[in-house]
Amino acid sequence: MNLPFQSDALGKLTLRLSVGVLMLFHGVYKILNPASLDFIGKQLAGMNLPQTLAYGVYLGEVIAPLMIILGIFSRFGGLLVFGNMLFAIALAHRSQLFSLTDHGGYALELQIFFLLTGLAVFFLGSGRIAVKPD
Repeated sequence: MNLPFQSDALGKLTLRLSVGVLMLFHGVYKILNPASLDFIGKQLAGMNLPQTLAYGVYLGEVIAPLMIILGIFSRFGGLLVFGNMLFAIALAHRSQLFSLTDHGGYALELQIFFLLTGLAVFFLGSGRIAVKPD
């Protein structure tokens, strides 16, 4: 059944813009505040991983969102966001995995939002409204 306001292309664009723009804010913050990489590097070192992996945050929070927003290799961008969020949860949010906020919400709802919307972009692709539709 085709409803008047039903559009896969617009739905995928909405998803791409939601995850891409909101994640890009985090990336721009890290560009403007490079000291935040020190925290990430220390977390990586604490897990016996090389601190240089901290620069991967620029892939997951700047490059990948731009790929998703523009619709250029958006499936790969979604996978990068998904991987970025796995690292973020493992490094900085493990203690909150089973926690609620003071208002009853899940403590990691933002992180899980990015994790799952990145995965959704990976599965769905860019849709037709993209620089390079897939």
